Amino acid sequence: MGIGDRLKEERERLGLNQTDFAALAGASKNTQYNYEKGERSPDANYLLAAAVQGVDVLYVLTGGRAPAPGEGFSGEEVELVNRYRRMSAEGRATLNSVSEALATFKG
Repeated sequence: MGIGDRLKEERERLGLNQTDFAALAGASKNTQYNYEKGERSPDANYLLAAAVQGVDVLYVLTGGRAPAPGEGFSGEEVELVNRYRRMSAEGRATLNSVSEALATFKG
């Protein structure tokens, strides 16, 4: 399966036809058709616009899915990140200093 096939798969996953998707990504329907047929390769501007629409660009280019945010984290790690996000800038700075000291501690 090539880039064009994966691009089509992503477009269909989003429930869009070629015309509508092409317009959202800043291309013509003919250009979209050529991308999906593998006759042309999308440029960076197109891929950026596609990513904004929800396309997994890593998948389109490589065939490997981008990991979901927090994928592979334990429940404890997720909670730690959630607490970190609620902290003030001062609290984050303190936690970063403490965590660096603890990570390098050899005891």
